[in-house]
Amino acid sequence: MLEGQSCLISRALPSACEQESKWMYMTCNLLERTSKRPLPPDLEPEEDFDRDCEKKRKKNLPPKLPNSPTLELSSVPGNEGGGDSYFDSNSLINPIGRDISINCLIRCSRSDYGSIASLNCGFRDLIRTGELYRLRRLAGFTEHWVYFSCNVLEWEAYDPYRGRWTNLPRMPHNECFMFSDKESLAVGTDLLVFGKEVTSHVVLRYSILNNTWTPGVGMNSPRCLFGSASLGEKAIIAGGDAHGTILDSAELYNSETQTWETLPKMKRPRKMCSGVFMDGKFYVIGGSVRNNELLTCGEEYDLEIGTWRVIPNMALGLSGASGAPPLVAVVNNELYAADYGQKEVRKYDKINNTWITLGSLPERPASMNGWGLAFRACGDRLIVIGGPRVLGGGMIEVHAWVPRDGPPEWNMIASKHSGSFVYNCAVMGC
Repeated sequence: MLEGQSCLISRALPSACEQESKWMYMTCNLLERTSKRPLPPDLEPEEDFDRDCEKKRKKNLPPKLPNSPTLELSSVPGNEGGGDSYFDSNSLINPIGRDISINCLIRCSRSDYGSIASLNCGFRDLIRTGELYRLRRLAGFTEHWVYFSCNVLEWEAYDPYRGRWTNLPRMPHNECFMFSDKESLAVGTDLLVFGKEVTSHVVLRYSILNNTWTPGVGMNSPRCLFGSASLGEKAIIAGGDAHGTILDSAELYNSETQTWETLPKMKRPRKMCSGVFMDGKFYVIGGSVRNNELLTCGEEYDLEIGTWRVIPNMALGLSGASGAPPLVAVVNNELYAADYGQKEVRKYDKINNTWITLGSLPERPASMNGWGLAFRACGDRLIVIGGPRVLGGGMIEVHAWVPRDGPPEWNMIASKHSGSFVYNCAVMGC
């Protein structure tokens, strides 16, 4: 693991987290007092501890969580009065009980969860089953990490809160998959990568819960070159190309159940489009139809009533005839676009259905008609990932800007030696 700068993106957590340092200090002290083994230097626990946990695992009702940042979890055996006189892994931090333990843990950085999972079976179950991430999401605690690939079959993660780079396990080798078009999507605690085998489409799934790649569940209508976006544990994929046929279909994915649900069809078929969530609705923007005819319209899908609405000129001027899909991102329910031709940032005026130029993109990251450059939302910031094109290697750079009044002021928050062409990129918030 390589370490970058130590002071980067401010944490997009609610005001209840202002005393986080005190929570973490108290948690660490209590963890050391109640644990039968010290914290290991590595983030990943030992395999023999996994087997030991399976033998000692006890069934326990999951805690209930009301709609409040302060968790009031239902009592469980061994938690009466907030603690026990004997050690019980279900109580987590035994002197304060399970309820307060979880209130502490959801305020800790998820960078520490690998070490915390090593303490006992109770901690391990809470984290490795995804339960703690679900409780974090319900309570409004989210950290956004950036996952991207600059080399085929290799992925890296960047933690902007700690300034750390992490290499993911190498993807399974597959010659056809290596050279096919690939799309990526982060949803819940999973990173999905879509590609092709010889005669079929394939989905690979990386889970942060066990740090492994496994085969993912295929779509009801497999495709490539589609638009997509995620919101919590759900994601929508729309349009795309299926063996030369441009699709108007869309599907919703639930990462908790790993299932696909077919949605109503869009008004227009399209491929090479982009997707975002904004104001609780899903938008598919731009793209093309047969003979590379560009679409300047967008479509809005209302999840509550299950209908599509066409928005004329929503993608006007966002991409060229041979360029990449529109580079768009949403921060605080405001839509932004990167004009890679003019190297400008634009903001969407929802009321007038027009685009307003704000200023310039970072100077150094380059692209090839929009390919090789990532433009994403990361919490309350817009980020641009890429680097200058040089022979024999290169540098990957992460530039960030918090949108506000006035022209963009980009700061390079991280860099490292790597390939400078970004093949795929996704931001996971959990």
